[in-house]
Amino acid sequence: MTGRDRMVLIGVVVLAAIAAGWMLVVSPEREKANTLAAEVSTAQAALSTAEGQLSSARAAQAQYSAAYSAVVSLGKAVPAGQEVPSLIYELSQASSARSVDFSSIVTGSSGSPSAAAGTGAVASAGFSQMPFTFVFNGGFFQLEHLFQQLTAFATHTSSGLQVSGRLLTIQSVKLSPAATTSTLGKPATQELSGTITASAYVLPASQGLTAGATAASPIGAAAATPGAATAPAIARVTP
Repeated sequence: MTGRDRMVLIGVVVLAAIAAGWMLVVSPEREKANTLAAEVSTAQAALSTAEGQLSSARAAQAQYSAAYSAVVSLGKAVPAGQEVPSLIYELSQASSARSVDFSSIVTGSSGSPSAAAGTGAVASAGFSQMPFTFVFNGGFFQLEHLFQQLTAFATHTSSGLQVSGRLLTIQSVKLSPAATTSTLGKPATQELSGTITASAYVLPASQGLTAGATAASPIGAAAATPGAATAPAIARVTP
């Protein structure tokens, strides 16, 4: 064997050793590196998602108190129970502020077409309807201002929903002359009697106002079935 042949043979052996080393050492390590890089990329994506969820959770936590207060405020407009005494109190306060006599409140449906239409709309929304007939005595403008205030107990404005009392839907308003009164030496005054047919609303029996949530946390919230209070058929309000 010549020296050239020996050099060629040595070169072939070296190349074979390098190839074997590549296949046995370098190639598996490169595959591991590629696998680790993919796992790192997946972990970074999961971390980004978790950070986004954490940010949303913190934002929701910061807004929870305001949201809970808003729900409680809405409960004043549409409570979980009938709460007729509180409705009478609200009407008494409003009528006193307008110098109007709150004469009476009677429960029951008037059976008018407008009332029936309101019943269908409310039934489709899932709320329970409470029909009432209110009677107020006072001057024309005082009654007008009072009626406007009643419809504005729960109203939507540019700044959002404003709630100051029960949500009332007025089906009809009837004005008629009231009894004429006079005092010694003064002419008789003519007042009007305003009769309003309206409806208040109650949450469905299967729902609670806050579904068991508290001002501190919504965790463990469970739907509550409120007990319905029994309202008197007729109530007279003494001024």
